[in-house]
Amino acid sequence: MPVNPLLTKREFPPTAPYLVGREKVREFARAVLATAPIHHDLDAARAAGFSDVVAPPTFPVVVQEATLAQLLAEPDGGIDFSRVVHGEQRFDYARPVVAGDELTATLRVTSVKSLGGNSMVTAESTIVDAAGAPVVTAVSTLVVRGDDA
Repeated sequence: MPVNPLLTKREFPPTAPYLVGREKVREFARAVLATAPIHHDLDAARAAGFSDVVAPPTFPVVVQEATLAQLLAEPDGGIDFSRVVHGEQRFDYARPVVAGDELTATLRVTSVKSLGGNSMVTAESTIVDAAGAPVVTAVSTLVVRGDDA
């Protein structure tokens, strides 16, 4: 089943709030080899002007994952997860993510394209804090391999 082109412009309900924990930030920083003190040390983060430890730039993928799960589970989407390859990822920041943030994400599919028997699905997850203020927009392109790929 090919990817449904009518997914374009579809918006999904907001995810449940995700509370960014200090230890989760530190764990993620260790996993991605982010060694800057602001990712690990509360005093260093506060000295740099932040309220708590600062998440590495790719941390929002943790929050975005819930939105992508909604997309992959969409009954009429035609996306077979066993055929998905992550094609591209980018983050557009309004401000850094810090421990203590309560983040909610809303996904909107921005395009569905066919290319060489494969489909490319680009989705934008808008991530906001508890006050509804923008924090980061995470944009992913998923490549759904066709039957011959």
